[in-house]
Amino acid sequence: MAVYVDHRTEAPDAVASPSHLTWHLLHPLLAVASVSTTSGGRVDIYLEQGEHVSDAHLERSFQVTSLSWHPSRPILATGWETGEVVILNKQDKEHHAVPPNHNAKITILNWSTNGTCLVSGDKHGVLVLWKVDQRGRVQGTALLKQEYGKCLSHCVFRPPPPGEDFVQLAKAAVSGDEKALDMFNWRKAGTAAPLKIGLQEALSFFIALTDGSVHYVNDKGKTRHVLSADSQVQKLLFMEKRDVLVVITENLQLSLHAVTLEGEAEELMKAKLSGKIGHSADIILIDHSLVVTALGETVIRFWDLDRDENYVLSPDVQFGFEGGECMNCVSYCSAKGLLAAGTNKGRIAMWRKAPGANLSTRALEGKDKWKLQAPTELEGNVIQIKWGSRKNLLAVNNISSVVILSEQAMSSHFHQQVAVVQVSPNLFNVTVFSTGTTHSLRVDMNVNGVFVTKDAVVFWNGKQVTVFECSGDTFRSAGSFLCDSPVLAMHGENLYTVEPYRVQVRTWQGTVKQLLVFSEAEGNPCLLDVCGNFLAVGTDLAHFKIFDLSRREAKVHCNSKNFSELFPGLGGIASVKCNANGNKVSILVSKADGNIDSKICFYDVEMDKVTVFDFKEEHGNSGEKLSSGIGSDKSGVEYPELHNHIPACHFWDQSEPRLFVCEAILETGLQLPDQEKKQTESTVDVWIISFFSTEEHGLLLQDSFPLPSSYQVLLGIEVPHYYFAKKLGEAEKGQAESGSTKVSQMVARRSMRDFTGLGDCDKTTRDAMLNFSFYLTAGDMDEAFKSIKLIKSEAVWENMARMCVKTQRLDVAKICLGNMGHARGAKALREAEQEPELEARVAVLAIQLGMLEDAERLYKACKRYDLLNKFYQASNQWQKAIETAEAHDRVHLRTTYYNYAKHLEATGEQSLALAHYEKSDTHRFEVPRMLSEDLQALENYVNKMNDKSLWRWWAQYLESQSDMEAALKYYTLAQDYFSLVRIHCFQGNIQKAAEIANETGNWAASYHLARQYESQDEIKQAVHFYTRAQAFNNAIRLCKENNLDDQLMNLALLSSPEDMIEAACYYEEKGEQMDRAVMLYHKAGHFSKALELAFATQQFGALQLIAEDLDEKSDPALLARCSDFFIEHAQYDKAMELLLTAKKYHEALQLCLKQNLTITEEMAEKMTVSKDSEDLPEESRRELLEQIADCCMRQGNYHMATKKYTQAGNKLKAMRALLKSGDTEKIVFFAGVSKQREIYIMAANYLQSLDWRKDPEIMKNIISFYTKGRALDLLAGFYDACAQVEIDEYQNYEKAQGALMEAYRCLSKAKTRSPLEQESKLAQLQSKMSLIKRFIHARRVYSEDPKEAVKQCELLLAEQDFDNAIRHGDVLGFLVEHYVQVEEFPTAYRYLEEMRRRIPPPNLGYYVTPQTLAAVHRGAGIPLSRTLVPEQIHHSSVENKEVEEEVVDEVQDP
Repeated sequence: MAVYVDHRTEAPDAVASPSHLTWHLLHPLLAVASVSTTSGGRVDIYLEQGEHVSDAHLERSFQVTSLSWHPSRPILATGWETGEVVILNKQDKEHHAVPPNHNAKITILNWSTNGTCLVSGDKHGVLVLWKVDQRGRVQGTALLKQEYGKCLSHCVFRPPPPGEDFVQLAKAAVSGDEKALDMFNWRKAGTAAPLKIGLQEALSFFIALTDGSVHYVNDKGKTRHVLSADSQVQKLLFMEKRDVLVVITENLQLSLHAVTLEGEAEELMKAKLSGKIGHSADIILIDHSLVVTALGETVIRFWDLDRDENYVLSPDVQFGFEGGECMNCVSYCSAKGLLAAGTNKGRIAMWRKAPGANLSTRALEGKDKWKLQAPTELEGNVIQIKWGSRKNLLAVNNISSVVILSEQAMSSHFHQQVAVVQVSPNLFNVTVFSTGTTHSLRVDMNVNGVFVTKDAVVFWNGKQVTVFECSGDTFRSAGSFLCDSPVLAMHGENLYTVEPYRVQVRTWQGTVKQLLVFSEAEGNPCLLDVCGNFLAVGTDLAHFKIFDLSRREAKVHCNSKNFSELFPGLGGIASVKCNANGNKVSILVSKADGNIDSKICFYDVEMDKVTVFDFKEEHGNSGEKLSSGIGSDKSGVEYPELHNHIPACHFWDQSEPRLFVCEAILETGLQLPDQEKKQTESTVDVWIISFFSTEEHGLLLQDSFPLPSSYQVLLGIEVPHYYFAKKLGEAEKGQAESGSTKVSQMVARRSMRDFTGLGDCDKTTRDAMLNFSFYLTAGDMDEAFKSIKLIKSEAVWENMARMCVKTQRLDVAKICLGNMGHARGAKALREAEQEPELEARVAVLAIQLGMLEDAERLYKACKRYDLLNKFYQASNQWQKAIETAEAHDRVHLRTTYYNYAKHLEATGEQSLALAHYEKSDTHRFEVPRMLSEDLQALENYVNKMNDKSLWRWWAQYLESQSDMEAALKYYTLAQDYFSLVRIHCFQGNIQKAAEIANETGNWAASYHLARQYESQDEIKQAVHFYTRAQAFNNAIRLCKENNLDDQLMNLALLSSPEDMIEAACYYEEKGEQMDRAVMLYHKAGHFSKALELAFATQQFGALQLIAEDLDEKSDPALLARCSDFFIEHAQYDKAMELLLTAKKYHEALQLCLKQNLTITEEMAEKMTVSKDSEDLPEESRRELLEQIADCCMRQGNYHMATKKYTQAGNKLKAMRALLKSGDTEKIVFFAGVSKQREIYIMAANYLQSLDWRKDPEIMKNIISFYTKGRALDLLAGFYDACAQVEIDEYQNYEKAQGALMEAYRCLSKAKTRSPLEQESKLAQLQSKMSLIKRFIHARRVYSEDPKEAVKQCELLLAEQDFDNAIRHGDVLGFLVEHYVQVEEFPTAYRYLEEMRRRIPPPNLGYYVTPQTLAAVHRGAGIPLSRTLVPEQIHHSSVENKEVEEEVVDEVQDP
């Protein structure tokens, strides 16, 4: 929290009255124009604390009318009522008069955006634009002079678009140019000034005249009239982001105008602002789109131009404002988000903008964005207020003087049970907790810091130190002396101040008693802290040292330590504190940019050991989560989300060396927009976190909680309380924060979690509880119990039991409840052990201890909404109970409604109870019970509800009251036909009852009516209504008694099997209509009886129907008898079916064979007995299957035969059946899966019978099967056949040679029965191969040596076995072709004649071409026979094939 220190300006002329004030944009320079009755007007410049700059002021005998600071340099332009314009250079202490162009009051005076030009305008409408140099001197003549004829009132410059060079620089930055990036990021350390390059000078601006017109002057000096307002313009504003001009008139008419690049304006919106007219208005534009107006009213008015919404803010009386206090002026500091308003009572009201309000506008609407702060009280009537300079100073004009307000952090301190808090710049609130007294202490100086002990309070401001001694209930001054130490500490009667490289030990009067010296390497002391008897000192070079103050003189307790060596790479020291024993030091780290780091560093003096705790990582430097307790069941403390937090302040307990506490605040500037949105809803800004710090366990989280909203800052900790400074002006809440005790207006203390309810307990109890808390946090339950077992206080045990709710330690809670004597709680806890969730069991404990909020939270945490619902009901929170049931516990929703209704009924709220009985669906019983005393209300309710159940209930009530007519009416409404029939019968109106029963078909009504008719001996009617009532047994009984046989049959068929058998017996006994008896026995499932009766009475039709319903569950004898019956009557299919059903497979098979019945697949499957069946032994089963297969073979059903042979395990027979089927695909598959030699050979033999020459796949399978079947002799025969095919069909002797070689190889490996025969075949193959080889050789050498080739062919013709190997036609054709080529035609003709002798003439064309044939005849001179030529020349492809076949035959059989 901050206080505002006011510095009154040291005005040289005490009589002068300030009229204008303006801050420099960057420098802490305030220009004040004042009016004096004696000396006229003057302009003065003041520094940030109000010091007057004597050598930079102006004085004239006339008044100042305008002031304007240069945007970057300390140059001030002043305008006077005579038209004079003077430029004052504060830096060079020079005055420069602007050439006279005005002779009337200066009304506008503005610098251009870069400060190179100055525009001035006067009352007569003369506008002049000057070029000004860096020292504030006008250069040359005016750039522009324009006369408008009317008084100029406002001027606003239009920001320029980026220049070309700026665009180029942006492109360079995007492409990665470091220099360009640095020029953009001018705030980066090491760069000098803001980026100026590339921004064109803004020389275009808008001006307003007093007649309401607005003109635009462009950078060429051209003027354009853009708009006219209905009255004089009061404020002219420009929204840069949207290029929109905002015009507000004296009548508070607001209009928005979109401005084009040429300066044309188009009206976007027009609206009337609220507020009183005629008062001087202070109007500002903040956050680019929010117009704020102060009109001398009790409120400030806001108009959001983006959202088109408006709202007002007003000061709160609770903050010290008076009722009816008016606000005259406003100013906004965007850096701090502070809106300041000056009032007519001399107060400055401030509103702070909520963090992230710009981004999370959904969360914060309108006035909720602003939080009223404590006011600063001045005097007089504040008429002007201005924020300014980089230091964010606030200047206030209260007519008589000007005051500068500078923000200063609120000073506060807590030590030795005394707390002091700054209330205002000079007023302090001192609270002594040991006596409970509060004092106000006023100090006659501006205070920068305060330190308090039980004996004295010391204040300092960097120039002076003042000590006040506590004397009884008052404080008296004990000493004051000049000292420029920026920090100070106190212990006993010693003060500790700092100077370069030394800490001074002084008396209260300032006398130096001792010097604690630091070396140059250690640096200058700049941080001091006292805890117990130890002083911790930190230096600017990141060293720290601890001194023992317990003796007369301070002694070094811990030698100087270099923080940079202990914690390399972390930065500097921002704050250093030690504990009460002096053996632990905590350090907050300062980053390079001056901000606090997220780490807290701990140094153990005795062990010389360091530990770092980082909020971003939420664990220590060991890499493990903080302690064994955090996040585990041993400690019930929930670890808060601290990833975005940094430590703000830290304290050790004054007497307990283990206890450490720190305040963590949100780190600014790190969140992304979406995170900030979430933050406003869920993130806690400030957390208070306490730890136990020990050598053995490291850091253990002891407690954490958000800083309560009414508290400002943590002051310290001393067991058993935390101490806080309260917010200034914070209204006292009706209920104090849980566990906190109000001590004074400015200071509050809150009990530590483990001490809640104990108050100011004695030291023994306090130490025991603290040890208990420590050991419990560390998870050491034995030590925890040891520390408290001697405590007898029930309050302590109750507090511990409460702690058990937090820690969820039910084993401890049982002991606590026992020591408290809380029998009911112990019983409830024991009963709760059946609940599976720990939280649910802990919630029971919380309820017994009255911790209802905790119980609610626990039930929600474990999602036991059923128990939460019960809890809400028991605690009379019915609305919450219903909401929970509706959302999460719908299974108990009706029960909840019912219980709530019971509760409402008990409290007399009948109408609400009635509604909830309806919701619980219990109104049909509960409402009549509830309204039983008020029959009229009950009747009205019954009539209103239109509920059949209620109508029936009411009708029953009326019937009990003998009001039959009314009862009939309500029974009719309720559609209770039974009751209607019952009453009509009672009244003797049986005809009406019959109509109702017939129309509705109601069973109960029909039954009742049937009984009535039966009692009156109207049998037919009785039977009819029994039938309608489905009471068939009663109807059958009447039919039998009255010989109604026809109706009896129909009724029996509709009735149950028992009734059917009964009727069948009836028919059988009578001996008539036996067909009906058979049918009824059959329908009732009594097949044996039905068959017996059917056989006896020879009812074949009935027998057939019965047989259809027989199945395998039927009696086998019955099945056999039926099948015999069907065989006798030549119905073999039906007999077959029954035999199969009776599992008489052999008989069925014999019937098939005998009667030549075709075995269908279904019949075959029925005859097949499964392997695991116990009906037949395996042998019989196989025999049966083979018989079935044989039968299928006879009938030509080869596939079925294959299947059955296979099931019987006879694969050879199966293969034979399959071969008969001719299904090649299945044959190949079966051979593959059977894997038997014989089957392989059979399959191969079969495949050879196919056209294997054209299907390579078949050929491959033949070779594969012969090979697998080890039939190499057969395979050799196949290869021999292949060779012959190659010769006969393709004349390919080479391939034939290869096939013969394969045949020879296979035959030589084969093991045949006759070795002689094998040898003979091998010899034949050898001979064949030899001849073919010679022929192939002859054809190959022909091209090189034709004579040799011809000779070989002629020798081949003479070979004895020639015909077995080579076709004559191939050799003779070869010779004919040769002799034709060499033109030895007679020889050719001789060989041709040889061919004709051996080969039929039609086949000659296969060996010799027609052209060769003609050439031979022509050469030999012998005419060609005409009969041969056409056949040889014009044969088709089909004939070719026939010839080839003939040739093959001829070759095989010459």
